[in-house]
Amino acid sequence: MAIEAEHRATAQFPPEGMKTERVVLRPASSQYTGALLIYRLANRAHLDHWEPLREGSFFTMPAANERMALMENAMAAGTALHLLIFSNERRHALIGDCHFTNIVRGPFQACHLGYSIDQHYEGRGLMREALAAALSFIFDAYGLHRVMASYRPENDRSARLLASLGFEHEGVAKAYLKIDGQWADHVLTSLVNPKD
Repeated sequence: MAIEAEHRATAQFPPEGMKTERVVLRPASSQYTGALLIYRLANRAHLDHWEPLREGSFFTMPAANERMALMENAMAAGTALHLLIFSNERRHALIGDCHFTNIVRGPFQACHLGYSIDQHYEGRGLMREALAAALSFIFDAYGLHRVMASYRPENDRSARLLASLGFEHEGVAKAYLKIDGQWADHVLTSLVNPKD
C-alpha cells in the first residue's frame, strides 16, 4: 500500500515538468540519458572534488544507460526521486540535477538530498530556485517529514545554499563519505517539513 502511494506521488509530477522562473525540473528518464552523459562529461573536472572517485567507464553511454535504469527503478519503487534541471533560456540544455534518495517510510519519513550544477551556471541562484521547487514537491507529494543534506566543510557554496533554504546545522560527521578517493568529514544538515 505504501509503495502504491509513493508511485502515485511520482506520477503526480507535472507531465510538462515543474517550471520556475528560470528552470524546468523533469524526472530522470531514458530520453535524457544522452543529455545527462554530456552534462557529466562537460563537468567532470568541476565535480571530481565533490564526488566519489569515478572510473573512466563511468563516462560512457552503457554506464549512463545503466545508471538511468537504476534511477527509474528507484523512482518506480518509491525509494527515490531523481530530477534533472533544464535551463529555460536554452530549452534542451541540462544544467544540473537533484536527487532525493534513500526514502525511508515508517516513523522516519525522511530522505537524503544531493545536487550538482554546471560550472557555467554557478552563482546565479539557479540551484536555489530549483531546490525550493523540488523541496516543496517532495514534502507535499511524498509527505516526508525530513530532508537531510551533507556537505564538506570547505564547500562554502553548499553551506550558503542550504542555509538559504532553511536547512539547519546538526553536526559534523568524521570521515563520513569517501570523496575523490579520500574519506572526508561532512557537515550534516536537515530541513523539516514546515507543515509538520
